[in-house]
Amino acid sequence: MSGHSKWSSIKHKKAATDAKRGKIFTKVIKEITVAARMGGGDLETNPRLRSAVQAAKSENMPKDNIERAIKKGTGELEGVNYEEIIYEGYGPGGAAVLVESLTDNKNRTVADIRSIFGKNGGNLGENGCVAWMFDKKGYIAIERSAADEDSLMETALEAGAEDIREDNDNYEVISSPGDFEAIKEAIDQASIPYIDAEVTMLPQNTTNLTGKEAEQMVRLMEMLEDCDDVQKVYTNADIPEEMA
Repeated sequence: MSGHSKWSSIKHKKAATDAKRGKIFTKVIKEITVAARMGGGDLETNPRLRSAVQAAKSENMPKDNIERAIKKGTGELEGVNYEEIIYEGYGPGGAAVLVESLTDNKNRTVADIRSIFGKNGGNLGENGCVAWMFDKKGYIAIERSAADEDSLMETALEAGAEDIREDNDNYEVISSPGDFEAIKEAIDQASIPYIDAEVTMLPQNTTNLTGKEAEQMVRLMEMLEDCDDVQKVYTNADIPEEMA
């Protein structure tokens, strides 16, 4: 069972009750700014920016905020210069953790992240210590009750999906990053609703956690995601949903 999907489903359910919209906006604005800086402000030719803007719209971010973030990235408006840094470490029970950050002060960020690991039974590691355990993939999660399996398989596979898995209550559509947008568009056109759709880091194998270790792992993930400089967190931990 996918540790990614379990943590995603936990986040999805929690988001309905305790989303901190201001913090979400901050993270999305950072991503839009960096995407525009790296690939330009044209959504048609910049897939990363297009994805970031879609994420902003899904959070009902005002159009003016999105446009300002793009202009800060392209240099039309003055803005902060963020640096992309990936941190790697181990959580409780030796579970692997990848942390993607955008920061204007890497000394502050690494100190904050190291502290969070230490407070929750983990430790920050060296570059490369766990990245090899993950593959970059397109990922779409769909509740089984919301889709006919045969129709979903036909739609997703024709659009280029590599695999369709079953995980308890969900179907998981896996693809290469390059095929993700085409598959997502095909699923949208088929009017199949999804609960999660992103280019993400999927673990090759999972580490089962229960009891205290699972509780510590949930706290570690929550604290990392609550850090202002952290954009995304990935783990190969297999956490029972009830532990959240």
